Amino acid sequence: MRLRSLLFVPGDRPERMEKAIHFGADALILDLEDSVTADRKNFARDVTCAFLERIPRPLPLFVRINPLGSEHLEADLDAVIRAAPDGLMLPKAEGAHSVSSLIDRLTTRGRHQPPILPVATETPAAIFGLGSYAAVAENLCGLTWGAEDLPAAIGAATSREQDGQFTAPYELARSLSLFAAHAAGVAAIETIYPAIRDLDGLAAFAARSARDGFTGMMAIHPTQVPVINQAFAPSADAVASARQIVDAFQANPAAGALQVDGKMIDAPHLKQARALLARAGELA
Repeated sequence: MRLRSLLFVPGDRPERMEKAIHFGADALILDLEDSVTADRKNFARDVTCAFLERIPRPLPLFVRINPLGSEHLEADLDAVIRAAPDGLMLPKAEGAHSVSSLIDRLTTRGRHQPPILPVATETPAAIFGLGSYAAVAENLCGLTWGAEDLPAAIGAATSREQDGQFTAPYELARSLSLFAAHAAGVAAIETIYPAIRDLDGLAAFAARSARDGFTGMMAIHPTQVPVINQAFAPSADAVASARQIVDAFQANPAAGALQVDGKMIDAPHLKQARALLARAGELA
């Protein structure tokens, strides 16, 4: 499942769901949590299920359910699981035990068990559970993080500097989420960029994210999708270089290190090259 761009769509806006299919995102996240007020939760469940059951799935359709402990969770699961979403986003996850708890709830329903995408940094306790996700990796399709709920949870004024960069505590949360995803062997999904009109800022942010090792990013507006896709799509030069590295090792399978274009390369370079080719849709 390629996850460069994941576009949020409010679960109570069916007209937006229909349009969102055509914006070029790799996946949609139909949201039953923050974008839906309490008095519209039932309507959102009905609309989301109807959409899931009607659409022939030209792309993966995720559902962001309400968090564990929420009064809305059980109704979310009862409604959406029968419609077989391609994945569930679990907000306010606090480590492997949160994933296991959700799996238990799905198992008791005896139905479809889609892969889970935890939002892994929305509570203070969540930070200390980031290293545990490897234990439930087979149930995950990725790991993402958020910088909006956590400052509210600890009484911080903001998670960002005036120039938009994250303050030190939230840079730490971002870094730990990145490493936690890779430690679990799942997609590392960058958080949202909230300034929807600032596409230049988004391009710089997404490029930095791809440079740092994130493999995709969430979008909150359709105009963000092509910018994100471009940032997380390997360039032609990068693909050619990766192919050259893979070909060199295939031609010399007993070599521990090789020279390519005057540079020494070894096993980590080969692993990186194969990962890049996989993201580009090429067989490595």
